[in-house]
Amino acid sequence: MAIKLIVGLGNPGKDYQAHRHNAGFWFVEALARQLGASFNKQSKFFGETSEVLLDNSRIHLLKPQTFMNCSGQAIQALANYFNIKAEEVLVVHDELDLNPGTTKLKKGGGHGGHNGLRDTIKALDSKEFYRLRIGIGHPGSKNEVVGFVLNQPSNNELDLIQCSMRDAMSVISLVVEGRFEQAMKELHTD
Repeated sequence: MAIKLIVGLGNPGKDYQAHRHNAGFWFVEALARQLGASFNKQSKFFGETSEVLLDNSRIHLLKPQTFMNCSGQAIQALANYFNIKAEEVLVVHDELDLNPGTTKLKKGGGHGGHNGLRDTIKALDSKEFYRLRIGIGHPGSKNEVVGFVLNQPSNNELDLIQCSMRDAMSVISLVVEGRFEQAMKELHTD
């Protein structure tokens, strides 16, 4: 099944823009720039949206403006409006369990403590959407996670994150076409 909606998870506003938790926003913004598109506020979708043409496929891009913990509201609104199934959604998010410089594709699964994924699963009533997990590393202690994700990465970490996002960008056409196995093989092979 092909992808019709790519969602970048993050928190809206300048105060959050450079935080690790906004890696999903960074990715969809970079994808839109690469394709010559820009985002527009869409109150009915509780977010900023863009429509792009990627290898002859029309794809919706979404940056929920509901804050991370309520991301599902925006995703559900857009998916329902355009009749997009959970299996046709790719959610791009920061991943504590992967080191900076690592990006992985996955279908389904739990939320792993990620509140944006938790709310998305609840809103879509499904775990069967695709995920692009952008590694941001882990602070080492569970008690430090909130402060860690709501802060900027070091310059070195940011370079690694941006490099891994470029790697993911190189397989995004395969993902959109529904060629997930090939995309995973290319992305996950060092």
